[in-house]
Amino acid sequence: MRIQHTRVSVRVPATSANIGPGFDTLGLALQLCDDLELEATTGGVEILAQGEGSGSVPTGEEHLVVRALRRGLDHAGAPQSGIRLHTVNRIPHGGGLGSSAAATVAGLLLARGLLSDPEALDDQSVLHLAAEFEGHPDNAAPALLGGVVLSWMNAGQARAVPLAHAAGVVNPLVLLPTATLSTHQARGLLPESVPHGDAVFNASRAALLVHALTGVPELLMEATEDRLHQEQRASGMPQSVELMRVLRQEGHPAVISGAGPSVLVLSGDRAEIAPLVRRIVADPTGWRIAQVPLRETGSAPVVG
Repeated sequence: MRIQHTRVSVRVPATSANIGPGFDTLGLALQLCDDLELEATTGGVEILAQGEGSGSVPTGEEHLVVRALRRGLDHAGAPQSGIRLHTVNRIPHGGGLGSSAAATVAGLLLARGLLSDPEALDDQSVLHLAAEFEGHPDNAAPALLGGVVLSWMNAGQARAVPLAHAAGVVNPLVLLPTATLSTHQARGLLPESVPHGDAVFNASRAALLVHALTGVPELLMEATEDRLHQEQRASGMPQSVELMRVLRQEGHPAVISGAGPSVLVLSGDRAEIAPLVRRIVADPTGWRIAQVPLRETGSAPVVG
């Protein structure tokens, strides 16, 4: 395998995983995207990062995009090269909106764009390699495929299928605090085992959520109930969980986005929910509220 192209760009979206009961399985893509441009060079690694996290991300080989790019080239049997990378980051870091999955998918797709045979790094390979980085495919799958996606692991291989959701069923509203919480910290708050009844409850709600998303929006409230991970993480993000609780009491299908601390309202109106946020949280100025449409299209590298 050889490197055929020297300039590649890609746009990769934010994602929200779990959607309540679908822990490590369900996710959706949002119209909030990072843009990346890559030039293959004969030198070392040069990174110009703008936007979210630009002052804190590594600027060398440890940069997640670079690591994923290297892994993709290795997988395809292609030689490594020098890298000049420009990123415009819009996905908040540590907010539960899939910033690390987006970076990983971006690096792998940039690697694909360099190759003489892109099929050596097809979507299935990208999904599997991204799951190696992430530990699970629930964010990587919608970042790659767009829309609402169901993903799972089978014999060590990541698998995913898009869900044909009904138009207008999902109208996401994102409530984003300035506080952050790493996925590692959030997972550390989860118990090692759960009661059998809670597992059955979540299995039923995850199945119901798939049905609700295909065109029965009146079931979204029941379908987004969860007993496995959101309340268990309350000590790490008390305001987020309290905000989710109150929004749900008011009839809004709110969930913790991924590992948090962002809150996702699957179908909500900013004008209606903003006053609730101001009433519930101690410092409303520490929260951003944005209507962020679902991103229906997947991600793919653009050469040149």
